[in-house]
Amino acid sequence: MVIVHVTKDNFEKEVLQSDKPVLIDFWAPWCGPCKMMGPVFEELSNEMTDLKFVKIDTQENQELASQFQIQGIPTINLMKGSKEVDRFSGFAPKEALKQKIETMMKNL
Repeated sequence: MVIVHVTKDNFEKEVLQSDKPVLIDFWAPWCGPCKMMGPVFEELSNEMTDLKFVKIDTQENQELASQFQIQGIPTINLMKGSKEVDRFSGFAPKEALKQKIETMMKNL
């Protein structure tokens, strides 16, 4: 699946108006754990097709990071429409991340 890079210009279309729940990876290019999370996030986007996977660069999109009160990165945020369902911060290996996402999905 294609990971969509979201900015304030396409946030409403890609996240708020999505017909699927959206998993957002808040990240920055200078962040070591974010670089480790990138390939894991991409792999899971190919496996978990019932979700839309998007990335928001917090350095380039400080307004969105502030809007979501992102304190640390990487932060993974699950959205359903305009509602934040759940979130967690920090790097997680693939199986741990998949398990966390599946647990978050139970809250939908």
